[in-house]
Amino acid sequence: MQEISATRRATVIYLLVWLFLGCALGGVISLASETPLANAMLFAIPMNLWYAFAAGYSAYYLCRANPLGTRPAPAIALMLSVAAVVLGFLWLIIGNLWNALCLLLGAAWSGIVITPQLSVLVVVLGVLLYGFAAALHYLVIEFVRAKNAEQRELESLLMAQEAELRMLRTQIDPHFLFNSLNSISALTSQDPKAARRMTLELASFFRQSLGMEAHKKVTLGEEMVLIRHFLSIEQVRFGERLKVEEDIGDGAAECLVPPMIIQPLVENAVKHGICNMPEGGTIRITARRAGTMLHIGVANPVDEDMSSVRGDGHGIGLSNVRQRLSGAYKHEAGIQWGRQQNSFGVDITMPAQTSEQGD
Repeated sequence: MQEISATRRATVIYLLVWLFLGCALGGVISLASETPLANAMLFAIPMNLWYAFAAGYSAYYLCRANPLGTRPAPAIALMLSVAAVVLGFLWLIIGNLWNALCLLLGAAWSGIVITPQLSVLVVVLGVLLYGFAAALHYLVIEFVRAKNAEQRELESLLMAQEAELRMLRTQIDPHFLFNSLNSISALTSQDPKAARRMTLELASFFRQSLGMEAHKKVTLGEEMVLIRHFLSIEQVRFGERLKVEEDIGDGAAECLVPPMIIQPLVENAVKHGICNMPEGGTIRITARRAGTMLHIGVANPVDEDMSSVRGDGHGIGLSNVRQRLSGAYKHEAGIQWGRQQNSFGVDITMPAQTSEQGD
């Protein structure tokens, strides 16, 4: 009954159904016993509205106490049948009391003659209406249970997806940290200032990355701050061999992106591109907003045999980004990569959003 009366609309519909049944019962009494219609309606409608609450609450509590599947079906049917018969006779008793009260008024439009046939009709109708109320409550209870189960499943899926995304975006290549610490160790005796600068950049990088962990989305501008810390560390290692070009178009820096979505691509560009080329090269990072879409590109020079690009590490980074894009945007985002002459490029396409709900 609580589920039915949870909203005003459901309560009104429930009472209107019983009011209609009361009018129907009054019409039947008037036709069957040649009772004036006003007398029949005065008897039937209040009776039916009382029974709406009596049968409704009784069926509700019995249905809630005996959910389908928890007890044998015959046992539940027998219990509801007994309750229906008892309430049917109680309805007859209430009807007689109500009719006696109407007769006391002495008005021509109040009171009817309750014949044995009408008494049987009231009891039988009470049993049938109780069965209707029980069936309605079982339907509502099962619907609410299915809806709650679906909501819990959806919440579980969202939690699992968020945990997976959190795991994916924290997969920073440990080689980067090891190489940085080794470089700091080597520079300590050779170039203390460079070692100190590298240490500060490394601290800033991890401070920035940890701060981004608390957010599902960050602006591209914030992501680029992290990228610059990362590349500053690598430039201490590689010196003049590593050059960087940025081309961030108008409106692109304000767009939201998953945290550390570009960092693995830039790390791959260093590890599988610059690192394997004695002469070094330039890493180019571009971002363009085109209407409702944001296009991000990372390109780097590669050696001729492309063996570094086919390495396992490169595939893990690209797979990581692809999974995170899929988890965050479904089919609305994508990633493509490939070689063009002596350059390897990765292009990301995703919705251009400037708020968590999107534009």
